[in-house]
Amino acid sequence: MRGGSWSIGELSVMTGVNIETIRYYERIEMLPVPRRSGNGRRVYGVTDVRTLAFIRRARELGFSLDEIRALLRLSGPGRASCGEVRDIATRHLEGIRSKIGDLRKLERLLAKTIARCSGTTAPECPVLDILDVRRA
Repeated sequence: MRGGSWSIGELSVMTGVNIETIRYYERIEMLPVPRRSGNGRRVYGVTDVRTLAFIRRARELGFSLDEIRALLRLSGPGRASCGEVRDIATRHLEGIRSKIGDLRKLERLLAKTIARCSGTTAPECPVLDILDVRRA
């Protein structure tokens, strides 16, 4: 691949991000509008690769698009405020911990429900009861 001049397909392969997702990120202004070649095709550079890789990794870690947008605004020379970045990451961590707590509660409920299930044919099934609003 050429250094610093890649097509959207090459960018997709390099970053592991689907082409339609790349276009979406451009539409919502997470990625800057790319340069165009003489034939009108998108051309991406090193900065685009780094930005897209950053977005992908942040999404893998569960950051929302708004959080990522804020982090991108804070990235770069002279813009980064460790305090602001820490605040965003702290709020995200609190959200993760809350979800973990919810999942633990859900795990206990499901385990108790499964334990009540005899596995035989019965008119009422504890597992279906907790899933069906009308039966609960």
